[in-house]
Amino acid sequence: MEFKLEAKNTDEFLVLYPKGELDVYNTKNFKEKTIKFYEKDKKDILFDCKELEYLDSTGLGSLIYILKEVEKENHKIVIENLNPSIMKLFKITKLEDMFEIRG
Repeated sequence: MEFKLEAKNTDEFLVLYPKGELDVYNTKNFKEKTIKFYEKDKKDILFDCKELEYLDSTGLGSLIYILKEVEKENHKIVIENLNPSIMKLFKITKLEDMFEIRG
């Protein structure tokens, strides 16, 4: 499935909706789009991953990169609605402590 990233602004969060597969082929575009959205309105980022089907190690790396960028401005990343296999990846790599993960 083709990867897409949509955005919506709320009072509290920049809400981003990654859809499809976030892998080595999409991470550069994902990072660039996310930072572009963030630069327009710097606030905490909420990734709603209910339509994220797959995430590989380069996808994880891009999330860490984005986290480091937003932390420079004292913001955080919240991730919600991860499917069980992607959540397992966060646990195996011990990254579930690095991000605020909900649901």
